[in-house]
Formats: sequence, structure tokens, C-alpha cells
Amino acid sequence: MKAGVLVKLSHMLVCCALLFSGMAMAKEAAPMAADLEVEKRMVAISEELRCLVCQNESLSGSHAELAQDLRREIRTMIGQGKTDKEILDFMVSRYGDFVRYRPPVKPTTWLLWGGPFLLMAGGIAALIAFLRRRARDNAAPALSEEEHRRAAALLEQPKP
Repeated sequence: MKAGVLVKLSHMLVCCALLFSGMAMAKEAAPMAADLEVEKRMVAISEELRCLVCQNESLSGSHAELAQDLRREIRTMIGQGKTDKEILDFMVSRYGDFVRYRPPVKPTTWLLWGGPFLLMAGGIAALIAFLRRRARDNAAPALSEEEHRRAAALLEQPKP
């Protein structure tokens, strides 16, 4: 009887351990601004910015520590009364045009903005050249008079 109680008690302890282990894995919620308007503005600004760690994710969607620090910095600047443009200019001055998802069009970013169009135009030109060369190579060769006569003679021969 004592062994049965111990087994039940051990099962109960295992169940409690499993139940509370989920709480141990839980993370702390991301800090939000006290004011909902400040939080909306921070999200709007951070959507315009690239996470410098992930590089393919916006600052608002990233879970990297640097992204959290930058969001905290944006909240602080909003609290100081800075405009969205001032905050974006601060981030660009600190991290360069790369931090923006839509960098401004200027001489240093011309290749960034025009590069895809140049690559597409080059690809289309290469495709056209390839198709013309293939059409020219596949064209039936012109026959000389002697070859025409031989072909006609072969066609007129009776089949065995």
C-alpha cells in the first residue's frame, strides 16, 4: 500500500513539474510605451527602418537585442518631442542610408535604385540576342543549283 501511494505521489510531482516548466520558458513581454499613441508612432517609424542584425526584417518585427534597444531609443526620442523626420534623420546619421528600407534617391544610391532595371534590361538584351542567333542557326541552308538537281533526281527515283 505504501508503494502505491509513493507511485501516485511521484506521478503527481512529475505532472506539476511539467506544468510549471512551461512557465519557466516564458519570456518577458516586450516593453510598451505608457501612451498608446506613442507606441503607434514608434511602430510606424520602426516599420521604415531595417534591423541591422537581421537585415531582411523591419525594426518593429525583429526580436534582436539591438532592435529592442533601437525601439527603446525611438520611444525616448518621441517622449522628448522629436518629429518623425528628426528621428529618421538621427538613425540615418548614426547608421547610414542602409538602415532605411526606402533610402533617398541621391548619387550614392543611384545604383541601388537603378540596378534592378539595368539588370533586367541586360537580361532582355541577352535573351533577344540569343533568340536571334538561334533563329539564324536553325534556318534551312540555301542549296546550290547542283544540290537542287541531285535532290530532284533522288525524289524521282522509284522506290524499291
